[in-house]
Amino acid sequence: MTFADCLRIDLLVEGRVVVEIKSVERMAPVHPKQVLTYLRLLNLPVGLLINFGAPTLKEGLQRIVNGYGASTSERLRIKSSAPT
Repeated sequence: MTFADCLRIDLLVEGRVVVEIKSVERMAPVHPKQVLTYLRLLNLPVGLLINFGAPTLKEGLQRIVNGYGASTSERLRIKSSAPT
């Protein structure tokens, strides 16, 4: 068994969003980590974890964000006011 055989994304939307589908009574800590691993390997910013075993879709929907470039936005960068 190879590494590629172990990793299978359920859906890749427009080559930008990883969607992982589950149908379990309760999410395990490994489930969001699985999506984050896919995001890191593919260098993608966002994924969705959908659990159809939850009572409502709202409860079963989780957005996972890969923080690979969170500090690169000019709008989010804090500018130092200290004199140089």
